[in-house]
Amino acid sequence: MQNMISTKQLGQKLLLLSFFIAFISCATISQFDQYAYVQTTSLKVDALQIMDLAVEAYDDHTDEVLKLKADLQKIYEYEKNRPNNAITLEMWEKMLKEDGNLIGGFLARWEEKGTQSKVFINEAKKIIGPAFDQIAQLESKKIKPSEI
Repeated sequence: MQNMISTKQLGQKLLLLSFFIAFISCATISQFDQYAYVQTTSLKVDALQIMDLAVEAYDDHTDEVLKLKADLQKIYEYEKNRPNNAITLEMWEKMLKEDGNLIGGFLARWEEKGTQSKVFINEAKKIIGPAFDQIAQLESKKIKPSEI
């Protein structure tokens, strides 16, 4: 009988702890933002389309690349100024890192080498596309203001 009571008390404490953790986690991540979600999905499409151009000389597509970089920097700045948004911001920092393996690194290598092979582009898209998806999925799973 004593074990049943302590098990019940333990269950209650675990339930309270779960509620507490859920409450704290809600306060440590930003709410869903439609603009951030739309920008992320839109930038994914733009980035993948521009990546296809890398079989051609970088200098022939400087304007497109500069526009993409500016748009990426705009969403980064937007995300940076949202409260409780450290996780998303870290994901964007990795995305934009010029010595990394995501879009920032891809664009830097294309500029450095002049062109990229179709095989390399296709393999890079298999990494970069899902990275954009992860950011969009995180945003879409955040609490919507109507759910509060």
